Amino acid sequence: MTRQELIELMNVAIAAALKAGEEILNVYYSDFAVSQKDDKSPLTLADQKGHDVIVSFLETTELPILSEEGAKIPYADRKDWEYSWTVDPLDGTKEFVKRNGEFTVNIALIHNQKAIGGVIYVPVKDWLYFGLVGEGAFKIEDFKVESSKLNFLSFDLLKEVAMELPKENNGTFKVVGSRSHMSPETEDFVEELKKEYGEIEVVSMGSSLKICLVAEGVANVYPRFAPTMEWDTAAGQGIAVAVGKDIIDYKTGKTMLYNREELLNNWFIVR
Repeated sequence: MTRQELIELMNVAIAAALKAGEEILNVYYSDFAVSQKDDKSPLTLADQKGHDVIVSFLETTELPILSEEGAKIPYADRKDWEYSWTVDPLDGTKEFVKRNGEFTVNIALIHNQKAIGGVIYVPVKDWLYFGLVGEGAFKIEDFKVESSKLNFLSFDLLKEVAMELPKENNGTFKVVGSRSHMSPETEDFVEELKKEYGEIEVVSMGSSLKICLVAEGVANVYPRFAPTMEWDTAAGQGIAVAVGKDIIDYKTGKTMLYNREELLNNWFIVR
């Protein structure tokens, strides 16, 4: 695809994320009910509304969509996709239920199994992260836009009012993790970092914002030695790779790939 075609795809993804965020907030500030998915994680009306909104936008691009809340598409039907979308309409449902605001709308652009672009919107905080390989990655805080203007948003214009990532982090080496509990594998990883860097500070955040912390330069590394799915990481990786960082598959030692037959991710490290 040409640069302009890729930019136009990102324009649609940004508008989709913002509109989905608006619908999700309508549920967030109501007395919502929580049901259960097959894997027993909480599912709210917000997941479903976010999914429907995002699909309505992305369908206009005529690219296939792989979404957590969408129908399960057999690998035989998607293995030859060149370009596609990977979507999590509400990443951090537990954060949503706790009402701590640390949940996100995630949309990733995939090309030949690699995440090349990403949009992550944080509705409660009004933060918008967006990035595209070759164009860089950006963050806008306190981002508000009227629904009637969503279709007129432009990646190039948004870049002009955004903060370009990453910010410089010249202080203590920071690792993303749980302040209260780490798995034994993560503790071992942190101990190795201490040998190399000395003092280590642990920073914590919900959902795909963990990846954003590294892409943004707030943290140096994010080890994830626990299960995640493709839609949990794809948008974050699209933003990370746009600033020269990456998600490394712990098993293969190479960049995390998408639209795999097995949608469950291996452990990974963001740096």
